[in-house]
Amino acid sequence: MEEMLALDIARLKKASDGIMTCRDIEEEAPSAPAPGRHWEEANMTRFQEFILLGLSTRPGLRGVLFAVFLTLYLLTLLENTVIILLIWSHPGLHKPMYFFLGNLSCLEMCYVSVTVPTLLLGLWSGPCHVPFTSCMTQLFFFITLICAECTLLASMAYDRYVAICRPLYYPILMRPQVCFTLSMASWMGSLSVSVIKTACIAGLSYCGPNVLNHFFCDVSPLLNLSCTHVALTELVDFISAIVILWGSLLVALASYMAIGAAVVCMPSAAARRKAFSTCASHLIVVGIFYSATIFIYARPSRIEAMDLNKVLSVIYTVLTPMCNPIIYCLRNKEVQGALRRTLHKVGFSQKS
Repeated sequence: MEEMLALDIARLKKASDGIMTCRDIEEEAPSAPAPGRHWEEANMTRFQEFILLGLSTRPGLRGVLFAVFLTLYLLTLLENTVIILLIWSHPGLHKPMYFFLGNLSCLEMCYVSVTVPTLLLGLWSGPCHVPFTSCMTQLFFFITLICAECTLLASMAYDRYVAICRPLYYPILMRPQVCFTLSMASWMGSLSVSVIKTACIAGLSYCGPNVLNHFFCDVSPLLNLSCTHVALTELVDFISAIVILWGSLLVALASYMAIGAAVVCMPSAAARRKAFSTCASHLIVVGIFYSATIFIYARPSRIEAMDLNKVLSVIYTVLTPMCNPIIYCLRNKEVQGALRRTLHKVGFSQKS
């Protein structure tokens, strides 16, 4: 027992110093017990928490990254709060496009609040211990929110398609009941997928090591730590990725291709520039978000390059939620006008 304890302490120290990967820990792990003692020892070594190594294990770099990501986190919350308040308080913004943008802002506030706190905690105090139930809860909300964002981006692309390519039918095709149905279908479908995927991952056996080379509880790192057969879980993960990621991406691409064809045929150069500017901004966000998520999740095998995984995760969990309000809303003239009127009212009330 003393030798096993000393080995575990040495492995965790090396992991916390950033010089040991999860694969290294697996290689140094004790060999499998004899068949007759397998279940007894597996139950004895089953753990109830994970150790998140975080984004970086270099003490000198952690302080700088903590300040950067805390600033980005607070800026994201501020931007999306402003967007929600503007859409709620100005009747001129009570339109289908802004209804979806309000949903997206609510989603991204929850999104960053699920993943960024553990990122900041890891940068502040180093590798942190996360109970098994807390890890599965974080995974559940993360899967729900990322699936909802995929389907909301597809709904927003469809909204722009109807507005540009079918303007006469827009009041009918995008009436409030349709928008509400699309939004509810997005949230309920994402919850259903998340329940299935989280249940599959939580049902796996994790006998050690319990070190996750990530800054939050994600699908691929957890599958890499499982000591049981994960073929069924990987299949469920792959099918859901195909349905949610690729399905919503195809809807978005088809919508923007139709929009592009319609823009080219517009007789007015000013109308073409306006439509192209809006669609180009949307396409940038869609391209960055889907490129990162599809590379990570729409694959039937475990991902071994965890450092690359972490970098890509930062893109769609931190950078994209911060940039979306600027690209989608704060560059929009109607939103800018509503913001100026609000600031004018606030300034006028303070003077009086």
